[in-house]
Amino acid sequence: MRSMLALACLFIAVFFGYQLFFNKPKPETPPQQQAQTQQPAQQTAANTAASAAPAQAAAATPAIAASAESETTIENANYKIVFTNRGALVKHWILKHYDDSAGKPLDMVQQQASARFGLPLSLFTYDSTLASELNSALYQVSETGQASGTGTFTAPATLTFHYAQNGLDVVKTFTFDASYVIHATVEVRRNGQPVRALLSWPAGLGDMEEFQGHASSIPGLSRTPSFFAWSIDGKDDTQSASKVSNNNTLEGSYDYAATSDLYFTAAFLPDTPARTTVVTLHNAVELPTDLNNPSSQKKPADIIGLAVGDTSGVTSLRLYAGPKQTDILASIRATGPDGKHSGPSLKPLIQYGMWTIIAVPLFWCLRFLNEHGIPNWGWDIVLFTSLVYLFMLPTRLSMMKSSLKQMRIQPKVEAIKRKYAHLKATDPKRSEMNSEMMALYKTEGVNMYGSCIPLLVQMPLFFAYYRVLQYAVELRHAPWAWLHDLSAPDPTYILPILIIATMFFTQIMTPMPGMDPAQRRMMAFVMPVFFGFILLKESSGLALYWCVGNIINLCIQLWINNSKIGKEMQALAAKRAAKKAGGRVVQGRR
Repeated sequence: MRSMLALACLFIAVFFGYQLFFNKPKPETPPQQQAQTQQPAQQTAANTAASAAPAQAAAATPAIAASAESETTIENANYKIVFTNRGALVKHWILKHYDDSAGKPLDMVQQQASARFGLPLSLFTYDSTLASELNSALYQVSETGQASGTGTFTAPATLTFHYAQNGLDVVKTFTFDASYVIHATVEVRRNGQPVRALLSWPAGLGDMEEFQGHASSIPGLSRTPSFFAWSIDGKDDTQSASKVSNNNTLEGSYDYAATSDLYFTAAFLPDTPARTTVVTLHNAVELPTDLNNPSSQKKPADIIGLAVGDTSGVTSLRLYAGPKQTDILASIRATGPDGKHSGPSLKPLIQYGMWTIIAVPLFWCLRFLNEHGIPNWGWDIVLFTSLVYLFMLPTRLSMMKSSLKQMRIQPKVEAIKRKYAHLKATDPKRSEMNSEMMALYKTEGVNMYGSCIPLLVQMPLFFAYYRVLQYAVELRHAPWAWLHDLSAPDPTYILPILIIATMFFTQIMTPMPGMDPAQRRMMAFVMPVFFGFILLKESSGLALYWCVGNIINLCIQLWINNSKIGKEMQALAAKRAAKKAGGRVVQGRR
């Protein structure tokens, strides 16, 4: 049992240590790319040539601009996108099937951050003055087959934004269908010369509710981590927000480049990956450490974005802005060498890390139960956990039999220890003691690690649940019983309390061969408190899994204690405890 407890502590320490120190996407800079923090030479040359163009070229460009600001709305079954003709930008990108913590349809446009750093589909150029003009001009907008694009339209549809003034000619065209994906084409010319203008999503995603200046109504949704993700020639990788550089130009054959948080993403898929330019954007705002207390100490919070374009000067790409739902991401593929959508899918944006091999089948099992059994993720966790623990019942019985065998040979083990007790720990002859004990275990058919087998099965499942509940958007805001969100901690602390109580009683009721009673009582208290404290701030879905497992373990232990094996183990444990107590009394009298 000591081995089992030690292994449990080791598992937990390694896991959360890994999460804290090492579970960060790498490398610091994407491979096979050339980082350029300054304006590229070719762009400088283009700008120089443009500025040297004849003045009559500007005069020859007809003026095209709107007289007033207006809005255009595009809808399909998945989203409602609201454009403004000022800059041809997106003011709202509302996902109809997802809500924020207040129960309102989720807006992918993070309003507070976008007000400071730019709205989606703004243009990035290396000339800040030009970028400001491109993103503030009043564009004329037209919808497919109609002179005016003002109002509300249902996809499929195409919006064209056109602006021309003082030699500058800009056309932004967006095409919409029934899916989450839109297609964009951007062409900017100055005095007839192409200008390298990149389409951008500059300021985070709407699920980052902490930037609204108040705490989320559901605990656990603040401080949402974000990261930059990409695929180059079929090789995907990620980079945490803290490592993303601002205004860093990256050249490479990008299948896709995305800014992402736990549950949502904005992913650009270039039509010509080999000519892709990506610029990473990184800003920060000061947020209070306690969102319920605006006067608490403030720390910088990362806001990342990106801009994507084509080195030819004409940008043509697809944009997916939506949930990181497994089947949707798997269906969206990058442009392949054949020019068709046969490249890598967006599925790697869902990152289960080193537990992918367990997390993916676990998610599909839960999803199967949800679709063909109980349409509630909480009850699916309860049912799946129950099935797993019942499946593990033979290993639990095997563990008890192994523990019984250890208790039976305990007098022989102690005799061997007494035989070598006079030797120092560094004495080479102590290896003979280990050899004798191993021979004894072999003769008696005892596996000293048999008690650890259930733990070896249980702990990887625990970590896989952790990753699924952290990254599966399907479980975001999923309710169960008194819980409003299985991906957030239990605000009532009922589950952590149940975990502590059930673990305590199970530990007390379980015979532990060779363990001192005082040590046993201490471990019966320390281990439950340890796990309860860890799960206090973790997702309630994870706590539900652990709690259900504990209840099943407690019931199994009650059954075992009343079985023939259990009664014999209790008798041996009582006999051993009485012998130790008697030995201490005699020693005291002496």
